[in-house]
Order: sequence, then C-alpha cells, then structure tokens
Amino acid sequence: MGGFIDTLQFVLAPQVVNGLSIGVAVILMALGLTIIFGLLDVINMAHGEFYALGAYLGVSLAAAGVNFWLMLLLVPLIMAPLGYAFERMLIQRVFHHKDRHILTLLLTFGLAIIMEDLFKVFYGPQALTAAPPIEGASEIAGMFFPNYRLFLMAVGSAIIVTVWLVVYRTSLGAMVRAAAFDKNMASSLGVPVSHVYAGTFAFGVALAALAGVLLAPVYSVFPTMGKDFILMAFSVVIVGGLGSIKGAVIAGLVLTQIQAIASLYMSPSWTDPLVFAIMVAVLMVRPQGLFGRLGHA
Repeated sequence: MGGFIDTLQFVLAPQVVNGLSIGVAVILMALGLTIIFGLLDVINMAHGEFYALGAYLGVSLAAAGVNFWLMLLLVPLIMAPLGYAFERMLIQRVFHHKDRHILTLLLTFGLAIIMEDLFKVFYGPQALTAAPPIEGASEIAGMFFPNYRLFLMAVGSAIIVTVWLVVYRTSLGAMVRAAAFDKNMASSLGVPVSHVYAGTFAFGVALAALAGVLLAPVYSVFPTMGKDFILMAFSVVIVGGLGSIKGAVIAGLVLTQIQAIASLYMSPSWTDPLVFAIMVAVLMVRPQGLFGRLGHA
C-alpha cells in the first residue's frame, strides 16, 4: 500500500501537473480553432503558425528588453489586427464561393507554408530558447512543482473562464452566437456580420499567439513548432466537437492527461499515435464529437 501511495505521489502527481499545464495552453489554441470554425465554418490550417508567430514575437520582445508581463498584453494586441486584416483581405474573398471549404483550406494551408519559410529566413532554422519569468519550485504535499508550470495553469484557466464568460454572458458574445446560428437573421437585426466574422477570427489568432508566448519558456521556439503543436489542438477540437467551447476544454484536459501519464509507461514516440487513436475511436462512435457547436455551452 505504501509503495502505491509513493508511486501516486512522486511519479504520477508530477505528470498530472505537467499535463494540466500543457493542457491549458493546448486549450487556448483549441478555443481559437473551435470558435473560428463554429462561426465561420473555416478550418484554419495556419493556426499553428500564428501560435509560432506569437512565440517568436515574445522572443523578439524579450531580446529588446520588454518585460514578460507587458509582453502578455502586447503580443495579442499585435496579432489581433493581423488576424482581422487576414480575414478581411483573404478569407472574405473566397468565403461566399460555392467551394469555400476547399478554398479556405488551401488558402490557410498556403499561408502556413509561407509563414514557416519566413520564420526560417528571419530567425534561422535553429531552435531559440526563452527563460521562464518565474523561477524556482513550490512544495505542495511533499512534492516540488516548477513555479512557472503552476503559473501557466492559473493564468491559462483564468483566460479560458474569461473566454467562456465573453461568449456566453455578454452582448458581444450574443452577437457572435447569433451570427453563427443564422447570419441572415442576425444581419437583419442590425448585427454587423462581416465585422463580427473578422473580429472573431482576430480573437482566435490572438489566443493562439498568447499560447505561443506562454509556452515559449517551456518548449524551444523553432520554425516548425506550429505544425507540431497544431496536431494536438486539432485532435482536441475534433474529439470535443467542432465548434464546442465546452468540448474543447474537456477534451484538452483529458487528452493531455492521457498523453502525460502514458509517457511514463511507453516510449514518447507512441504517445501522439495514442492520442490520434482515441480521436479515431471517438469519431467512429460519435462523428460529431462529444459535444455540439458554438451555440451550445
């Protein structure tokens, strides 16, 4: 019995904390993806590159002497207008086409390739590192946990709750959900649908960039980081249900925990296939995912 408790305390608990810290960051990315799909019906293949761009901006601002706490505010403010302009100038041009799903998929995929190459041109192919703004570890129940991981869990959870409150408890969120449910009816009631679309896309891009800033001290920053991380975010969105905020949160926490604990018992190279196998199993049982679309909590 004592051996089991020791294993639970000193082996599983640190992995659970690591899974939670990564999980909240994955959820931030998945929220952007699922909100964009729930409203625009657009699968943004460049979402991972916006995450990477946020991390690179964080590294650049840190090199320029910008405080990390100010950086958390500046990077989303820089990225939101970029996302807004991208939606207005590019996605809107193909949004009303009969083959818009294919065209927007190809458009965002092409943008992802361009952005990845630009990262290599401006920053080089080598990985960059970012020092965590909070050092040291805290003792909890006889175990030591990195302070930055605990901070990541706290601030990520606060952002997730804030997003939910904005979408489901404010008039702005009501306009977003109305445009997602019936854009023609919303437009007839005076909702500026085109600007709501662009603003929602910008909001999703800002969330991805914020996740990049928060994870830069945990992972290295490199040109293909968006491609690597977006696979987990897409798995979360698909398992939770395309367009469901609640689904993205629950699936993000569950899948990252499974991945973290599984890494104790199998090679790390098998943890990603395990997550994808779970995604396939869920799709076989519930093709729509675990929960509904944006109109539902």
